[in-house]
Amino acid sequence: MRAETQNLVAEIEKSLELLRQRLGWETARHRLEEFNARVEDPTLWDDPARAQTLMRERQALVDALETHDSIKNELEDNLGLIELGEAESDAEVVGEAEAAIKALAKVAAAKELEALLDGEADSNDTFLEINAGAGGTESCDWASMLARMYVRWAEKRGYTVELQSESAGDEAGIKSAAYKISGHNAYGWLKSESGVHRLVRISPFDSAAKRHTSFSSVWVYPVVDDNIEIEVNPSDIRIDTYRSSGAGGQHVNTTDSAVRITHMPTGIVVTSSQKSQHQNRDIAMKALKSRLYQLELDRRNAAINEAHDAKGDAGWGNQIRSYVLQPYQMVKDLRTGVETSDTKGVLDGDLDEFMAATLAMNVSGKSRAEAQGGD
Repeated sequence: MRAETQNLVAEIEKSLELLRQRLGWETARHRLEEFNARVEDPTLWDDPARAQTLMRERQALVDALETHDSIKNELEDNLGLIELGEAESDAEVVGEAEAAIKALAKVAAAKELEALLDGEADSNDTFLEINAGAGGTESCDWASMLARMYVRWAEKRGYTVELQSESAGDEAGIKSAAYKISGHNAYGWLKSESGVHRLVRISPFDSAAKRHTSFSSVWVYPVVDDNIEIEVNPSDIRIDTYRSSGAGGQHVNTTDSAVRITHMPTGIVVTSSQKSQHQNRDIAMKALKSRLYQLELDRRNAAINEAHDAKGDAGWGNQIRSYVLQPYQMVKDLRTGVETSDTKGVLDGDLDEFMAATLAMNVSGKSRAEAQGGD
């Protein structure tokens, strides 16, 4: 067996070991038996919310076990083919098996990353908010570029994207926008994107063609499941209705249907500007509960947040990524050191490498550079 293939086999076995650790391998099969017994209980659906939660947990365990077994069996099958091919001096069989192992290594690495998404709310849908920083039209245009980038990323993953609210810029772009992104692990993947994003480019709005730096902030927080109880005291909130702004003409609402909810103890403000005021109240209240839940998650991770805060402040908070379009092409994540010159691809939604590196760093406590450099 070639050294390259031996290395790939070692990587796959490492991924399988991590999958077993995340599953709690010693008890996984027993837990599945318990799930199956509870599913057969005729009283299960007397409580639909509890039943749905149980079914989701069971299916997640089934999927994880099947993923592990599928990778393990395919690896063993191809190792057997290599052994047979080498014994019979059949280079074609060996080559096909080695190619299959190379492809399997990519699958195993992807599944290993997904296994890291085991936080309390990682599997949930997510809200994503984008706000233009100081800088007028420049920052509003940058905010709209970020919005497009995340929508493209979500669509590539097959996620559903719903625009919750949007405030247009005075001349171009957007002052702010809020989306609900629905799909398995949507919050788990996107949570690493919260922070300040910096753009450097030749301004299309500057007749002198000077280079400008713009900032926009991104905030990601999970959609709260029905089984997560978040109580909101009615005396703690103020609900305002207003006429939402849009692109002009027929798109401007003629009634005060948009809703803004302010949570006075925390200062959290959420908005929704769909056509129905009743719908907007419901959307905004769900968003508020999700923000309060995120606040609680942040408190639990206070040590991590303090470490990030110590790295510096740019007015909006910490810069997490820099996008340079002039005088050279480079997108660099300031937390992990991951960078690429494919700025067009990134702005078209190719964000997986950045998200995966941040996710791995948050689990290991090391950036890519630190991991490669050793202790």
